[in-house]
Amino acid sequence: MVEKSQMYKEIAPRLFGLRESLGLTHAELAQKVGADPELVANYEKGDREIPVSYLMDVSHACGVNLTELLSGDEAHLHRYTVVRDGEGLSVTRRKDYDYKNLASRFTDRLMEPFLVKVPSKDRSEVTCISHKGQEFSYILEGRLEIHLGEEILVLEPGDSIFFSSTIPHGLRGLDGKQAVFVSVII
Repeated sequence: MVEKSQMYKEIAPRLFGLRESLGLTHAELAQKVGADPELVANYEKGDREIPVSYLMDVSHACGVNLTELLSGDEAHLHRYTVVRDGEGLSVTRRKDYDYKNLASRFTDRLMEPFLVKVPSKDRSEVTCISHKGQEFSYILEGRLEIHLGEEILVLEPGDSIFFSSTIPHGLRGLDGKQAVFVSVII
């Protein structure tokens, strides 16, 4: 498995190359994706964590498949894709979570399905983020505490939640165990 810091360094030149090939400045790309130009430049250097929400914004704004940005490989499957147990493209969305993309080889996806593992941690360590879109999560294992705006919810296996990703949200596993769930981001 590729280390997360190495993954950023592999994605960064693809971001730079895409922007350059489209003839865009940092400011022009930043405007298209709703980001700060300095942040765009930092992501291209590979010096900071690149959230998948940013990569999704770039892929939509620039008309490329998310898989191409993540892996450098072009997605080729149009009818279906099967991902076997334990497989899936490792994606870094948040540094302490383990994400596996469950449809990375399928072209023209309208959603991004992930298998997510969130570690147990202290409530004070939960950081909330927000981004464009919507999310659906279905809990498979463990108990998940989700901070959603001002609310704190606890989900157990078999529970699900659908919410607007524009609401600041953060997660943690409970009871000293990781939580495992399927998440679909639109």
